[in-house]
Parts: sequence; structure tokens; C-alpha cells
Amino acid sequence: MTVSSGDTPVSDIDFGTDPFDDDKLHEECAVFGILGTDDAAKHTALGLHALQHRGQEATGIVCYDGTDFHAHRELGHVGDVFDKDRGIVEKLVGHAAIGHNRYSTTGAPMVRNIQPLFADFEFGGLAVAHNGNLTNALHLRKELVKHGSIFQSTTDTETLIHLMAHAKGSLTDRLIAALRRVEGAYSLVCLSRKKLIGVRDPRGVRPLVLGKLADPAKGTSAYILSSETCGLDIIGAEKIRDVKPGEMIVIDDTGLHSEFPFEKQEERFCIFEYIYFSRPDSIVEGHSVYDARKAIGRELARENPVPADVVVPIPDSGVPSAIGYAEESGIPFQYGIIRNHYVGRTFIEPTDEIRHLGVKLKHNANRAVIEGKRVVLVDDSIVRGTTSRKIVEMIRAAGATEVHMCISSPPTTHSCFYGVDTPERSQLMAARMSLEEMRAAIGCDTLTFISMDGLYRAMGLPGRDSAKPAYCDACFSGDYPITLTDVAESDGNGAAKLSLLREQKVG
Repeated sequence: MTVSSGDTPVSDIDFGTDPFDDDKLHEECAVFGILGTDDAAKHTALGLHALQHRGQEATGIVCYDGTDFHAHRELGHVGDVFDKDRGIVEKLVGHAAIGHNRYSTTGAPMVRNIQPLFADFEFGGLAVAHNGNLTNALHLRKELVKHGSIFQSTTDTETLIHLMAHAKGSLTDRLIAALRRVEGAYSLVCLSRKKLIGVRDPRGVRPLVLGKLADPAKGTSAYILSSETCGLDIIGAEKIRDVKPGEMIVIDDTGLHSEFPFEKQEERFCIFEYIYFSRPDSIVEGHSVYDARKAIGRELARENPVPADVVVPIPDSGVPSAIGYAEESGIPFQYGIIRNHYVGRTFIEPTDEIRHLGVKLKHNANRAVIEGKRVVLVDDSIVRGTTSRKIVEMIRAAGATEVHMCISSPPTTHSCFYGVDTPERSQLMAARMSLEEMRAAIGCDTLTFISMDGLYRAMGLPGRDSAKPAYCDACFSGDYPITLTDVAESDGNGAAKLSLLREQKVG
């Protein structure tokens, strides 16, 4: 196997987060896989580029050419890592490949944690890429270490590889045995010498879609696995269907095979995929994300009518909900905040003297449509509240007479342990303040959130059935559908106590 991991110093990497603003729930990860086409790595790089929003910390591809595996994993964005001028993709030859974009939920931003992970087994090499989070990984890790396993990373995905090493049988037998031991949320893509495999956890918390790319000249088709349909669109592939919760799809030279090797459980797809995480042009579990966000905005307007002159989205994720709010309320929609899409790395040192500039690196008020107006601000969520306060200050400074903030999700009161990087609960604004305290701290005239029932109505249901919720909404309700073993066994914060050597930053 040939491997390259890049040579960019960790300190020089832009991880996709604004140093002034960590006041968002950060995306999870993206997975992509393809089998049965020339230039599989190039198709994978394009798919990962479309899925960049799901993880901006690191990216990697492993491919197979019929004889050898080849890999490149590096900190940075897809477009930078696999830039054509670097010539990396040209060296990743083969008819099959899997790729991964990472935003770390377990494990620090170190090269050794970048996926896909690769290991040699009795049956040959296997690459694994994972979106989600295993909630008993630390518990299993301690057990495996006692039996002689030596871990090289701090990512929970490596636990799966060691569980497979201790299992017996074929590749699929070992993978099934390993997955039966784990708890948590996962969508996996795996690549061996002969197979491309996709698996979703039995509750289907994280998304995974199956697609096909036809080659009319050859009369053949390649199968694809992708976190979202936008990963199919970019390469001209068609969606076949969503991989079902608890389903394992195995693709090889005989075709596509499906089985359901796990005990059936109630489905609990992550509702935040519709609110924020998925790209608005994706179709997720049969729903257009764009349409879902507009419907949420309409329901928000019905529940929380506000006398105002303009509806202004907080770009970019607040835009579809703001359109829905404006359509339902009859209040004109205006781009009252303009986003700078070219921030990149901060080009000046974020000293205390200039830190107050904060949000203006990314957003600026459009005074022409704000001044003298009563403004409805629509955003997808409030996490710590720091960004919301700065934006309200910016809108008032642009001459707004009133500022009403409407949020297209219920209050975020609990941390996510299923693959979304969220602050500890003590840092969540809605977990430590009343609604009025939040309003006062943010500085808006009114602050409203969509109700839980309203959110479910926007998704086409009569409301939330507390006995049997249709979605995972633990970040709003505290109703965790999957056991949190590591949290229960930890210091109460879910913190992993690992002795692995820390890599030092360079520079």
C-alpha cells in the first residue's frame, strides 16, 4: 500500500472554523465510496468536494487498482489537498475508492486520526470511513487494550478495526460481529480488494444514499455510496435510494447485495440534518432539505407572528427558513446581512484590541434595507449566543428600530453524542438561561423559537409523539435514543481519558 499524509504543519491549517466564532454546531463528517469506474479517486474527490460542508478539518482517499491500495490523507480542505496542481489525485489510481471529510467529534486534529483508516487482515487490506459517533468506544477500547490491542489513533473508528481483528470468519462476518458490539450512530463505507460496503446503524441516525453512475460508452455502471445526494449530483450520478437503517449493502463484481444483520429498532433519523447540516439542494430520506427549511420557516411565522417591516436571514443556513417566514407572514424578504464568503484564515492576529470586530469578518449589515426598519432576524439555532448578540448589535448599529430574533429550531439544551461536535451542556445558552434571560443577553426586542410540535408539523407530522418520536431530537429534548455508555462511565462530561502521545504543533 502506498500512503502519503501531506506535509503541511498543523499550525498552518485553516480548520474551517472562524477563530472569532465557534458559536455553531459543527458539521459531522462525510463519507463517499465508488466501485466500477476508471479514475475512482477523481470521482471521490469531487464527491468529497460537494460534501465539504460536513467536515472541513481534514480529508482523505483510499483507492484500489486491482493489485495495490493507495492512499492520501491530509489536514485541510478538499480543494486544497487534492488540488490538480499538486498532482496527488493522479497518483491515486484504481477502479474503486472511498473518501472521508472530517470534523473531529472524538480525537484531536492529528494526522493519525484522518480517515479512511486502513488495516491488513487475514483476508487482505480494508479501508474504513465513518460518519457518526460510537457511544461505547472508550469502554470497548479499554477491553481491547487488556487483550493486547495497540491503538494508533484517538478516533472511535479504530475500535471497529480492532473488534474485527478479534472476530472470525469472512470480511462481512467480522464486520457484522464488530458492529453488533458497538453502540451509537454510524454510517460506514468500507473498501476491500473485492468489495465496497455501506452500513447504517439500526436507528438510521446518520444519512447514507446509494447511487449509480452509468458509462454509456462501455455499457457499464458504477455503484456509489454518499452521505448526501449532492455528492451524487456533482459527478452526474443518479440516486437509487437511501440505504435503510440497519442495512448492509455489499457491492462486488457480481452486483449489489443487501442484508439486514442487526436487530430491528425504531428509526430515529437526526432532525438537525433538515435544520442545518445537510446541503439545501440534497434530498434526505425522501425530503428536499430546501423545502423542509422553508416549511419550518412558515411554521415559525404561524407560531410567532411579529409586526415588522423586513425579514432578514442570517446567512447562509437561515436563508430558506427566512423565505418561508416571509411567504407566510407577508413581510418582505430582504438580504439585510451580506456574508463574506472569502474569509479563509484570519490574515491578522486576533488580538484583544481587534477581537471586537468579530462577526464583521464574515457578515456585514446592509444599511440600505435595515435603517429605520423593524427587522425580523431568522437563524437556524442558538448555541452559546455570542454570535447572536454581535449580529443584533450590528443590526441596531445599521439603524434598525426594532430587532426580533426568530429561530427555526427549538432551544438547544443538550449536547449531541451521535456525531455532532457540540459544546458541553454548561456552555449551551438555552441550558442555563430562561427565554427572557436569553433575550436580554442577546439584546433583541423579542426572541422566539419554533416549538417541538411545530418542527414536527413542518416535517409533515401532526406533532411530536413523546412515546415514539419519529426523529432523534436529543439536542432539544434530552431524549437520547441510544445508550451513552462512555458518558455514564466518564467524569460526567463524556471526556475520554486517553494516554496517547500528543502531537505538537509546528511553527
